[in-house]
Amino acid sequence: MYLTITKIRPVISTSEMSLHRSAARAGAGGIFVHRDTPDNNPDTPFDFTEENKKRIEAIISMYPVGHKQAATIPVLDLAQRQHGWLPISAMNKVAEVLEIAPMRVYEVATFYTMFLRQPVGKYFIQICTTTPCMLCNSDSILEAIQNKLGIKVGETTPDKMFTLIEVECLGACVNAPMVQINDNYYEDLSPKDIEDIIDELKAGRIPPPGPRNGRFSCEPAGGLTSLTEPPKGPGFGVRPDL
Repeated sequence: MYLTITKIRPVISTSEMSLHRSAARAGAGGIFVHRDTPDNNPDTPFDFTEENKKRIEAIISMYPVGHKQAATIPVLDLAQRQHGWLPISAMNKVAEVLEIAPMRVYEVATFYTMFLRQPVGKYFIQICTTTPCMLCNSDSILEAIQNKLGIKVGETTPDKMFTLIEVECLGACVNAPMVQINDNYYEDLSPKDIEDIIDELKAGRIPPPGPRNGRFSCEPAGGLTSLTEPPKGPGFGVRPDL
């Protein structure tokens, strides 16, 4: 009895593999491939402030010796907060500070949408239009923003004050419709609410974040239906014989 051995054809051919390549991602972060521009190239000036250098030391101290790479995300976030977005020179500086290959930093910056690799306005508006917000008429909020600022999704106002993008779920579904502006959530919005918020920002004031319809946090819109009394305290409801 003989066993015949033959060559096995690859399951996926070279031409078929091309169909499985990831598409370049567009949006606030830009595409995966870097292209030098006058304001985003390796020679773009960037260095951490003395205050942020101290913050970096504190961040790195939280990780085991020899594992500085673990601090990539918080140090990138610090660079973005200082500069407003992440030019490639800032990413190179992060690599230098953490003593890792620049590619390790690029991998993180291109993966997470929280990192912005293109310039944005002073106020970065992210409007959620996923199902819960859409059902609560987020389209009217988007329309109000575009009419108020005179820009469309993906654009920045001529004065560089506002950038608008459309995003997926921001995790505040019970407070729909909502937007995130920089670090703040503005929830339970009406078109007039978002217009008032924009007016406040234009005037140099930061409106208080949170719901705009008067409710506290994410409690039911119609009022509490449970936990309506103060806690009874430790031991309440425990059997006396236990």
